[in-house]
Amino acid sequence: MSEAAELDVTPSPEPVIPVRDEDEHLNPDFIAAVEAAIGGDDRGALKELAGDLHEADTGDLLETLNADERAAFIRLLGDEFDYTALTETDEAVRLQVLEDLPNEVIAEGLEDLDSDDAVYILEDLDEDDQAAILEELPYADRAQLKKALDYPEESAGRRMQSEFIAVAPFWTVGQTIDYMREARDLPDSFYEIYVLDPAFKLLGSVHLDKILRTKRAEKVTSIMEETRQAVLATEDQEEVARRFERYNLVSSAVVDENERLVGVLTVDDIVDVIQEEAEEDLRALAGVGDEEISDTVVTIARSRLAWLVVNLGTAILASVVIALFEDTIEAMVALAVLMPIVASMGGNAGTQTMTVAVRGIATQELGARNLLRVLNREILVSAVNGVALALLIGITAWLWFASPGLGVVIAGSIIINMLFAGFSGLLIPIALDRLNVDPAIASSVFVTTVTDVVGFFAFLGIAALWFGLPF
Repeated sequence: MSEAAELDVTPSPEPVIPVRDEDEHLNPDFIAAVEAAIGGDDRGALKELAGDLHEADTGDLLETLNADERAAFIRLLGDEFDYTALTETDEAVRLQVLEDLPNEVIAEGLEDLDSDDAVYILEDLDEDDQAAILEELPYADRAQLKKALDYPEESAGRRMQSEFIAVAPFWTVGQTIDYMREARDLPDSFYEIYVLDPAFKLLGSVHLDKILRTKRAEKVTSIMEETRQAVLATEDQEEVARRFERYNLVSSAVVDENERLVGVLTVDDIVDVIQEEAEEDLRALAGVGDEEISDTVVTIARSRLAWLVVNLGTAILASVVIALFEDTIEAMVALAVLMPIVASMGGNAGTQTMTVAVRGIATQELGARNLLRVLNREILVSAVNGVALALLIGITAWLWFASPGLGVVIAGSIIINMLFAGFSGLLIPIALDRLNVDPAIASSVFVTTVTDVVGFFAFLGIAALWFGLPF
């Protein structure tokens, strides 16, 4: 046998199963292989499949697995499981995983995380569970995490990373570089070095590129920039995210009420905040609260029921208006056929304006300075669209019921309701915001009520007057 033939008999490695398919969803074959490894208690196969996964992929995988498979998955991976993956899962999945794991195992996993990730994992637990897990941590880590958890929810203090690099103002560039080379407890990634006075108050910061381009003998204060965008630890995370967006920040110092440096916010944390806030507003507009895709039937039903009850109340109010014109509708049945059109068009137009208004309030683009201009614009838009739709539905109603008068009635009521839709869609969110009520949550109920009531009243009232029908 030739040497070439001998080489041909060497077994080729088994093909690796892709983690994601062409649509960027988790590959069903990969999921099946992972589930088979878990079911067979095959640690080696599972580590080969999922040991080197990115935390985002691991988070998606945890959400896909059954509840009873998740703890086994973490147990089999052992030290190779990255607890950062829990920051990539829904809250319901994260809490279920934490409930199924012993406190000492959770504490061991949190020790290797940045403080901001550890806080993110712990903050949704109740105080007793938090305390039990913190007790398993070394004193320094426990004190650091407890301090962060003491800050308000959704504040900069909850999102900040407590690990940072700070130097004294008399240090030179050379000393700073030597320190970074020799220190073992540096953050995994950082963009700035902070300069502090003896009281730990923030004096300024130095970007890493300046450190690398400056001679060793120079003092850091000579290349230091005053920190103009320092964030207060108690500041709301949405306000901080807006500041990052406005000033194109990559990182920002976080200080306490005494201007002492307590942590650092980086852009990767802010991206998560922006996504969370956008999703929160979107869910609020639909009345589904903080619902997650992995929530149980009971949790989802309870979350949605409250706003459905409110909507029921507003629907009853619209029905009361219809009942006022009971005799009118009996005298002309065509009115009952066309009524939903008027209310529906007004509701859709109001929702369009309301969505723009809520977003403008959230981004602080809509306020007292431009309210009148935006209101005039929305009324003009509503008038233009109202006239166009009035002509379309008016002609349709005329041909449908062979009644020119009916076309005029519905055309007039469409214009009136469209104007009220534009007016209420803008002013209701602003009024709610002034009353410290989240406009994303409450606006849709009130706007829909206004367009339904006005639409029914205008249509039936005009019809009664035009045709001389009884009220």
